Amino acid sequence: MEATRTEGMVRIAGGEFTMGSDVFYREERPARRATAPSFWIDAHAVTNAQFTAFAEATGYRTLAEQQPDPALYPDADPALLCPGSLVFTQPRSRVGRGDYRQWWAYVPGASWRHPQGPESDLAGLADHPVVHVSFADASAYAAWAGKSLPTEIEWEYAARGGLEGAAYPWGDEFAPGGRQMANTWQGEFPWQNTAIDGYERTSPVKSFPANGYGLYDVAGNVWEWTRTRYGSPPGVEETPSCCVPSSGLVAADVRNVVKGGSHLCAPGYCLRYRPAARQGQTLDTSTSHIGFRCIVRM
Repeated sequence: MEATRTEGMVRIAGGEFTMGSDVFYREERPARRATAPSFWIDAHAVTNAQFTAFAEATGYRTLAEQQPDPALYPDADPALLCPGSLVFTQPRSRVGRGDYRQWWAYVPGASWRHPQGPESDLAGLADHPVVHVSFADASAYAAWAGKSLPTEIEWEYAARGGLEGAAYPWGDEFAPGGRQMANTWQGEFPWQNTAIDGYERTSPVKSFPANGYGLYDVAGNVWEWTRTRYGSPPGVEETPSCCVPSSGLVAADVRNVVKGGSHLCAPGYCLRYRPAARQGQTLDTSTSHIGFRCIVRM
């Protein structure tokens, strides 16, 4: 049973490492020593095929597939009180970056089954990471699989791949020798994506090189949920989330850490496709760029 449960996972031997960074965003500071236990972790984010198996076996319906409770949205447009999720839509021309509503929209009918809206489906996306999953959705899958979601320490330790203090999971140079190492945004966010890496949205898992521990997409592609509550290290001012709003189901101050950045992260906007990077997301958040991977503790 244990061998079956850890199939497709990588065993990580525990140890001490430098967590965080003093170089980039303030919510990552200070760089500090941390100790991770030994554990198994998925080699890649949970895919649409894997989540489909879970949904078919259990009949599970994600938050995005459920009717919102009107009592929780007293000021909302009744037309929007229907199942749906947040979808990134690329503007046609340059826009200011002060208002995320210019590129994020609540789309009725969007869900993990319909990632771009009700007219879309999962054709050709079986090996892409599942998206539009809230923290509860990710936790439900993990429980069904006999696994857990990682803590921030576990996730970051694994993502670093044994490289002490490196900026990226593969080293300090973003594109060594001109090679794209992760699915990120190239061009001017949010209106211009040159897609030098070959992908405008999510990419199949294992499309880019693994880190030193054999883990894929620990930078870019999709953000990944952790079980750690969001908060800044002692003495550091709390920093708000940079990318998506709450849908309102959970109090705004209840957030968990997400890690790894996504295909929407760009050097000039959200340079968070690094192991040290962190962001807080409300537990009800579901979007077209957040997924997860699981661990098994030893």
